[in-house]
Amino acid sequence: MTAAVKICGINTPEAAAAAATSDFAGFVFFPRSPRHVSPEQAGAIAAALPATVRRVAVTVDADDALIGAIVAELRPDLIQLHGQEPPQRACDLTARFGIGTIKALAIAEPADLEAARAYADSVDWLLFDAKPPARAGALPGGNAASFDWRMLVGRTMPRPWFLSGGLDADNVRAAIAQSGARAVDVSSGVEVSPGRKDPARIAAFLRAARG
Repeated sequence: MTAAVKICGINTPEAAAAAATSDFAGFVFFPRSPRHVSPEQAGAIAAALPATVRRVAVTVDADDALIGAIVAELRPDLIQLHGQEPPQRACDLTARFGIGTIKALAIAEPADLEAARAYADSVDWLLFDAKPPARAGALPGGNAASFDWRMLVGRTMPRPWFLSGGLDADNVRAAIAQSGARAVDVSSGVEVSPGRKDPARIAAFLRAARG
């Protein structure tokens, strides 16, 4: 089984070039993240991506002013909601900006997957990420943490979904096989240090995810 690939946390032209054959490229708009970019920086970096790569704006409880600036500069295909955004927030963004949405859900145990049902009629995609570790300064995502992928087996989800959290070129094949994922998301797993993408690791991940 092969999977669509999202390379997240693109923040340099070199990283964008390495992700040029991916299916999705994510740009993080969250100042606490080492992958943070401004709307203007994201727009400039994304200009070099081919049209076949869908741009994803990753946000955390962002207000309409920031979303508006992102839409104006990046012209994303999707807005990823990685905070505490309720279903209505996704609906409101689609109505105001005419853009699709991804809702990230933090997963640690099977019961956490039940939250997906609430977003059945409000988002285009779901993204299952590992619940952030209980430590000071932990980010909503990009923590190199994973959850038990097997808990996804046999579950019918209301929307298509990405598997995220702790993936890299060495484990993504097992993750796809164990979870049944048709789309995967990677950030820290293709970096040499937090926020520094490695083109060789991106290429290796793409090869592995696509079998």
